[in-house]
Amino acid sequence: MASHTVVLITGVNRGIGRALFETYLSRPSHIVIGGVRDPASPISQSLHALPTGPNSKAIIIKIDSASETDARDAVQSLQANHDIPALHLVIANAGILAAGFPLVRDVRPADMKTHFDVNTVGPVILFQAVLPLLRAAARPPKFVTIGSSAGSIGGMELCPFPNAAYGPTKAALHYLTKKIHVEHPELIALPIDPGWLDGATREKSSGKLFKWDGEEFPW
Repeated sequence: MASHTVVLITGVNRGIGRALFETYLSRPSHIVIGGVRDPASPISQSLHALPTGPNSKAIIIKIDSASETDARDAVQSLQANHDIPALHLVIANAGILAAGFPLVRDVRPADMKTHFDVNTVGPVILFQAVLPLLRAAARPPKFVTIGSSAGSIGGMELCPFPNAAYGPTKAALHYLTKKIHVEHPELIALPIDPGWLDGATREKSSGKLFKWDGEEFPW
């Protein structure tokens, strides 16, 4: 364990999360933990068949981002059943965009609440659960959220399409990730669009919002 890099990624059954899971699992000496809603489902089980780098392995655990208890239970299971004492990188990837692109005047309050529960509250619950394991890492740990230009207030004119259910959840997530950066100088915390992660340091990256290509984007 001491020689491994331990990565936890939520929402790994498809899309960005699965690509990140595959990428880290292919690297040598990595333990890659995938959070999924149903570990017994065929698509979750297929994660075990992915190619692994030398001395690397996958662990699949239940983390439903709409649950208030799954993340805490997952951390307890990682410690008790998988001998995981620390995490080096956590990527809060799980999220939803399930209400189309409504205008503010048309968005349904129920859709807003559903999106906030998963996209905003879920990463906070995850952070609270994994913080002790991040603090136990021997090198500066990273807590990364999947941001979006749809949640950029300063860049709203660059993304003028209607997005009243999803966009506000990302704006709030950006705020909370920035707060983690301010409140926890021992961590590297930042929201990014996927595709750019290696090389992040607290001095040049933590507390900032980045596009997929590494260009800083306005809050």
